[in-house]
Amino acid sequence: MPQVIIFNKPYRVLSQFRESGTKTTLSAYFDDPTLRVAGRLDYDSEGLLLLSDDGRLVQKITHPRDTLKKTYLAQLEGEPTAEALEQLRAGVMLKDGLTRPAEARLIEDPVNLWSRDPSIRFRASIPTRWLELTITEGRNRQVRRMTAAVNFPTLRLIRVRVGDWSLDKLKPGEWVKA
Repeated sequence: MPQVIIFNKPYRVLSQFRESGTKTTLSAYFDDPTLRVAGRLDYDSEGLLLLSDDGRLVQKITHPRDTLKKTYLAQLEGEPTAEALEQLRAGVMLKDGLTRPAEARLIEDPVNLWSRDPSIRFRASIPTRWLELTITEGRNRQVRRMTAAVNFPTLRLIRVRVGDWSLDKLKPGEWVKA
């Protein structure tokens, strides 16, 4: 039976096993040569990362033709307007083309969210607001580029769900078998 691991990738950990200079990689958390990363999560992003020993499953999770939903919590710089949210919902033009429509809604500050070290930059004159964004593609740094394109840069990004798998109450660095 295929093995699926749900991992809460900490901030500043590379989504790969091979060493990369002084940066921390997945090899600091796993010592299983059969595991493959099912999708990537940027070095400066946090949250749900799936790993599996089943190549077909990894392909199904990551292939662009399979529109698996991925949900993120993004802390944005500024207070997004209704127009900005509508742009995200309709699709945003990026340098590599128009994104698929996204589900986007403002949310209250997440409860029970772990602190990040270092914490995000804080400016007393500029508020921040949390956005829940669900996309069905996985372009390089897509969520960050989408929010920047509507003039509300992402300060902190946490993936909380991929398809039916969710982060639930895992703390950074923790993992469970699905």
